[in-house]
Amino acid sequence: MGKGKNPLPFDRVGGVVAIQRRLLASPAYLGLTPYAKALITLMQRHWSARDPVGFGVRQAEREIPCSRLIAMRTFKELQAKGFIVLVDESLFCSRAQSKTRTWRLTWMPCWRNRAPSNDWENIQK
Repeated sequence: MGKGKNPLPFDRVGGVVAIQRRLLASPAYLGLTPYAKALITLMQRHWSARDPVGFGVRQAEREIPCSRLIAMRTFKELQAKGFIVLVDESLFCSRAQSKTRTWRLTWMPCWRNRAPSNDWENIQK
């Protein structure tokens, strides 16, 4: 058989979010709260090889769904466990353009053509 069409029925229009089995089976991932597991998938949905992921507390509140306090705790949990790293802080200004926090997902390649750092593997409980 020659190379050509992919026989698997993946969604060509919306794309696919794939997460490493090694990450899903790791004690670091298994020890996360259900909110953190949901946020990992939501953030990866916005991942791009060109830019860090822009994802804020309000967006997490809406999409998980959860309270503001839980959303803030969930971001802190993912940072503490080494799954995300803050790249740029948010900015709210009524006169200028506001921006959301941006994150580097440590299990994904970095937008600067760097391999994943997989910090979550090195974090002790």
